[in-house]
Amino acid sequence: MKSILVTGGAGFIGSNFVRYVGRLKDVRVINLDKLTYAGNLESLSDVLDEGWHVFARGDIEDRKKVSELLQQYKVETIVNFAAESHVDRSIDGPAEFIETNIVGTFGLLEAAREYWNSIAPERRNSFRFLQVSTDEVYGSLGKTGYFSETTSYAPNSPYSASKAAADHLVRAYYHTYGLPTMTTNCSNNYGPYQFPEKLIPLTISNALQGKPLPVYGDGGNIRDWLFVLDHCRGIDRVLEKGQPGEVYNIGGNSEKTNLEVVTAICGLLDELRPQANGRKYQEQITFVKDRPGHDRRYAIDFSKIHHELGWEPTESFETGLRMTVKWYLDNQSWVQRVTDGSYRGERLGLEIA
Repeated sequence: MKSILVTGGAGFIGSNFVRYVGRLKDVRVINLDKLTYAGNLESLSDVLDEGWHVFARGDIEDRKKVSELLQQYKVETIVNFAAESHVDRSIDGPAEFIETNIVGTFGLLEAAREYWNSIAPERRNSFRFLQVSTDEVYGSLGKTGYFSETTSYAPNSPYSASKAAADHLVRAYYHTYGLPTMTTNCSNNYGPYQFPEKLIPLTISNALQGKPLPVYGDGGNIRDWLFVLDHCRGIDRVLEKGQPGEVYNIGGNSEKTNLEVVTAICGLLDELRPQANGRKYQEQITFVKDRPGHDRRYAIDFSKIHHELGWEPTESFETGLRMTVKWYLDNQSWVQRVTDGSYRGERLGLEIA
């Protein structure tokens, strides 16, 4: 049985990928996660006892532990989801982002390189290291144009800068050492099991509690939205057919302003969970001070992965958002359990020393 080491597999995208690949293929998934505030075994409760799933609590900076897992399970693929990922948190406390996203990725690469050099030549040829990154490393777009794989990096937040640095390390390990690495840069993910600090789940949670629905600035910041299972399919396709040394952008072809997203959520909640007093959720929208360094627009050109690997998103924003809202309505107990007190829905990213 082929073994895949998934780091950060108890987080939002990681847990969806673990579930997707483990149920679809004849593989053993070694799931290494530090279980920080956004990584929670509640997101894996339905697969924890599956024979193909092996959970190991630990840090990607722990090179000894990573090396032991690689050797013990004869790992053929590493998929690195492990990262601090919330821009607002990176503004309040950038140190953790530097430590996990840069130093952690370096440690993981070193363990992978040592292991790769120790295995038989035929296994070395099939080994892959996939770095899961973000479109935020490219900076901000104007009103037109798209990020492609050749777009220059221009990160504008501590989070995106830390991911950019990690991506450069991954590239360097391919060109310097020959380690067969690949990188994917995705647009904004949404879907089940996303920690409630991000825009879509936070809006759903605040709306149901009758709280204000904060929208940064004028609400005109644009993101390309990608349903998380489409992202998982894209990563799987890159692992199957992608070439070492290459970068693949994975986008949802669904550009929306933040205000459009919040308004769409309100409309679905009016339909699926109408308020007893007849009030419309949209009345709770409140415009607040913008985030420092807030990039105006992101949009992904995914023509490379489409033409070379045959991938494209299967969900529109409308179908994906409906599934997402329904999931959160049906899984409010999950939200309550993962929100353990370390995060209470407060605004982050405003305090700059």
